[in-house]
Amino acid sequence: MKENKYDDLGFFEKYSQMARSIGGLDAAGEWPALRALLPELSGKAVLDLGCGYGWHCRYAREMGARTVVGVDLSEKMLERAKELTDDSAIAYRRLAIEDIDFAAGEFDVVISSLAIHYVEHFDELCHKVHHCLAEGGSFILSVEHPIFTSRAEQDWYYGPQGERLHWPVDSYQSEGRRQARFLDSDVVKYHRTVATYLNALIDAGFSLQRLSEPQPTQEALDKYPAMRDETRRPIFLLIAAVKNSK
Repeated sequence: MKENKYDDLGFFEKYSQMARSIGGLDAAGEWPALRALLPELSGKAVLDLGCGYGWHCRYAREMGARTVVGVDLSEKMLERAKELTDDSAIAYRRLAIEDIDFAAGEFDVVISSLAIHYVEHFDELCHKVHHCLAEGGSFILSVEHPIFTSRAEQDWYYGPQGERLHWPVDSYQSEGRRQARFLDSDVVKYHRTVATYLNALIDAGFSLQRLSEPQPTQEALDKYPAMRDETRRPIFLLIAAVKNSK
């Protein structure tokens, strides 16, 4: 199995205490922007890569999706997703994102939220997603922004009084493995440039539809004041792409 920090008990407990783990999509600062990128889901077959607690799976069904498959490597994540789900049209599978092997044209929409920066070979994944999408199908993904992942430290530059002065960017063009600190644990992520993300999709046969570098909405800032610094630099990159017709 691929590396999976989320089944570490201590790490999972800390993750479970995060605002987005408790509040779901409404507590995810990027959700309004991601939702705006989604195509019509009614009657569609949807695949969620790195489904976590299954928030997006359940949303897809609420929007009328015919069937939904959620894939995640973490057994603990899937246990929680199943606890929160009472819907026979949603199926959860324990599988690494990069190991998907679905039938050609099996899905109309593929979603992935904040999971692909854990995948080493994005180009290979793009080809697999392209394969399992029907012609004209949509691939909507969010990742940690390359400005955020360029340095393994993923932290602010602080002043003498501990104030956050600015967000440093370094080694941006040096792609690859980063051992970042997240929830007091060492977690492996993979940094790649914006150009690499976009060109991998194009090379796999996708057309780019829309990009987004969202900041929290005013409503989210009012509810979660700790998000205020997220307006100072992009933390997420969102991409909407469509499989080209032959």
